[in-house]
Amino acid sequence: MTHNIAIDTAFDAGNIEVKAVDGASARLAIRKDNQSEFKQWYYFRVSGAAGRELELKIEDLKDSAYPGGWPDYDSVVSEDREYWGRADSEYDADSGTLTIRYTPESNIAWFAYFAPYSMERHFDLVSEAALMDGVSHRVLGHTLDGRPIDCLEMGEGDKHVWLYARQHPGETQAEWWMEGALDVLTDMGDPVARTLREKCTLHVVPNMNPDGSFRGHLRTNACGANLNREWENPTAERSPEVLALRNAMDETGVFFAMDVHGDEAIPAAFLAGYEGIPGLTEEHYAGFTRYEQILDRRSVLFQTEKGYDKSKPGEANLSMSTTQVAHRFKATAMTLEMPYKDNFKSPDPEQGWSPENCEALARDCLGALVEWLEASDA
Repeated sequence: MTHNIAIDTAFDAGNIEVKAVDGASARLAIRKDNQSEFKQWYYFRVSGAAGRELELKIEDLKDSAYPGGWPDYDSVVSEDREYWGRADSEYDADSGTLTIRYTPESNIAWFAYFAPYSMERHFDLVSEAALMDGVSHRVLGHTLDGRPIDCLEMGEGDKHVWLYARQHPGETQAEWWMEGALDVLTDMGDPVARTLREKCTLHVVPNMNPDGSFRGHLRTNACGANLNREWENPTAERSPEVLALRNAMDETGVFFAMDVHGDEAIPAAFLAGYEGIPGLTEEHYAGFTRYEQILDRRSVLFQTEKGYDKSKPGEANLSMSTTQVAHRFKATAMTLEMPYKDNFKSPDPEQGWSPENCEALARDCLGALVEWLEASDA
């Protein structure tokens, strides 16, 4: 008699609902973020399927947050939770069903929307960085669930640079990027780190939304707030994460800021800027365009062909981080987006866009920042 596989999600960032299991096949659905209609992130474990072809159908995706994210998307899979490859996946737009097929070698396989970045790994990242020479740590505030908002600081320069990630917790690419960035910034043998720490004071917030991360949310915090729509009027009751970070920025000022994200539909890494903010001058916006051009020239992982439509003059949404920071501080600010799908510029059939790509792009971004600063000082 063929036994049924077991599917579990009772762990950090787990998210799936099991509708039915029949042997090595299952019908599944994604649980919505708490007090929210957003759903797209999934992460679950399948056991008892060594050598058997799994057929996993995730249903009801027509009303997911970004239905455009499913065509040409292959699920992430791992058997050791270190190497994350891709499983053959096919999306049926008529039924709204993603079918994942995979034959594991071992009895346990893990499936996710993108390679997960657990809170335990986050704490390891923060603790290891805080041990490095010249790095300090502070807690900017606490979340609704009582989790700390960690900030790592380094450098002695007068230009305040803010790097922050995972406002949207299911965009785990962002914290993989942070791991790559901190690998560079904490290595004083690296000329990029030495230059940045000489010219700048860097404030690094690897995870702005630890509650949503742990709960397995795509886009919101514990009470269902989309943090990247809270920057104009954040409150302690609804968005303490944004309030804490914006207050800290008010204390230091901001010269350069990068908000790190992932995009469901576009198969590329790109930047979004602040072209629609009130009173924007050519000189102010030139900071963004110059950085974008430098990064495009330096990085094979980055491009400018694909991206978001630009806001018309005076029509920027100031509740979003990049536009609010650019407007509030007259800073060069930007949103970095990375794909869930494969990168159309340099596809990788085994891994698609991967944690390794996120880390490599972080190194490119910091190298571009050095060049950008040198031009700014000229």
